[in-house]
Amino acid sequence: MSAVLVFLFMLVVPCHISCDEHETFPSVETRSRFAALDEVSLLATGLHQLGQSLREFVQKTKGQINDIVQKLNIFDRSFYQLSALASEIKVEEEELKKTTVGLKASNEEIKDLSIQINSKVDTILQEKSRLQNKVEGLELRLSSMSHSLVTSGQVEEITALKSTIYSQEQSIAVLLKAVKEQSIQLNQQRSKIKMLENKLATNMHQQETIEKLPDISSPEVPSLPPYRFSESINGSKLMNLPLDCSELFNRGERISGVYAIKPNTSEPFMAFCDMRTGETVVQRRTDGSINFDQNWEKYESGFGDLQGEFWLGLKRVRSLSAQGNSILHIQLEKWKQPRRSIEHRFELEGPQTSYTIHLTPLSGALQDFMSNNTGMRFSTKDRDSGNQPHQNTQDTGGWWFNAHAATNLNGKYLRPKGRLERKKGIQCGRGRKGLCFLKVTQMSVRPLSSAVFIRT
Repeated sequence: MSAVLVFLFMLVVPCHISCDEHETFPSVETRSRFAALDEVSLLATGLHQLGQSLREFVQKTKGQINDIVQKLNIFDRSFYQLSALASEIKVEEEELKKTTVGLKASNEEIKDLSIQINSKVDTILQEKSRLQNKVEGLELRLSSMSHSLVTSGQVEEITALKSTIYSQEQSIAVLLKAVKEQSIQLNQQRSKIKMLENKLATNMHQQETIEKLPDISSPEVPSLPPYRFSESINGSKLMNLPLDCSELFNRGERISGVYAIKPNTSEPFMAFCDMRTGETVVQRRTDGSINFDQNWEKYESGFGDLQGEFWLGLKRVRSLSAQGNSILHIQLEKWKQPRRSIEHRFELEGPQTSYTIHLTPLSGALQDFMSNNTGMRFSTKDRDSGNQPHQNTQDTGGWWFNAHAATNLNGKYLRPKGRLERKKGIQCGRGRKGLCFLKVTQMSVRPLSSAVFIRT
């Protein structure tokens, strides 16, 4: 703004000077008039540049505001989940406290019972010792009376004593067995109390951790794992890598998983191969665990987890398409409905044209929802490649946006609070019963020459 004021001042001052000197110096007035026009032109150029700078500043500010709103939404969802977890921990903590109190009371009762049993065992052992002494005395008397006859009264007394001793030994055995069982039960109760105390301490620590948690920001989305060169891999082994998953399929591989491939115009990279059809999977979404609202760099290089949700990357998809005559196979699954698919003849241009896509429908049981995307450039939140504006909820993330295309398979995966499954997933436009949501999406590529039968 200061530059504008300086230019205006420079215009006003020459004008006053020329007006005051009009009668005396006509030739100077003519030169001043032409000089004023040049300065106006220069001022217009400055104002135009200032306008461009302001527009760039507004666009940058708008992007920063969108990032802040996204982080606030993530914080709100995380805070709600942590609040629910804290409530569950508090309820479980109260139950554990009640259980611990009950177990401690039982433990005290068992201790009292154990003391009583030990006292009774000591009494029985003393009685047993007394009876044994009495038996020994009788045996001495019997030995001294060995030459005389034993009276019937003595025989009865001996028999009674033997019976008493036997019964006492049985009682002692039963009591010893009960004491052993009580000791085992007591040890078990102690172990259980110890375990509950540890669990209670852990829950209390978790509660303290939750209460002390700092502000949560958006987690960094992982990049796809690179192909790692090894010293043991020579040139022949590297050249033996398949061009894509269809070549592995033709070699007889039938187990779906992560494999190393090397298209003609690309370095080797890791990719998930769907060996039901021999296709290279370029996009998959199943539960919303990966945030697809990423910048241009992420969409160009790829991100996510090849065993879960991921985007393979525009550079790699381009290298697959550049091998010629490719088919894009799209599979969609709505809640409580079977998976359906559609196939297109597929071509993807390079980065010079922002990866413009070209599609020609071939077959499938789905409505051709991608026809309006053909000829569109790829755009992300930080790089609009000149497509129509995209301000709807489903138009986040990177996609070949078009004002007439209702479905964006890289849009936000909605996970509202509650258990309404029909309102979870990727919004796919409106149907007869309102908005529809996709539970699973998968995009995969294979050469036209390796076409196989696809179930729809």
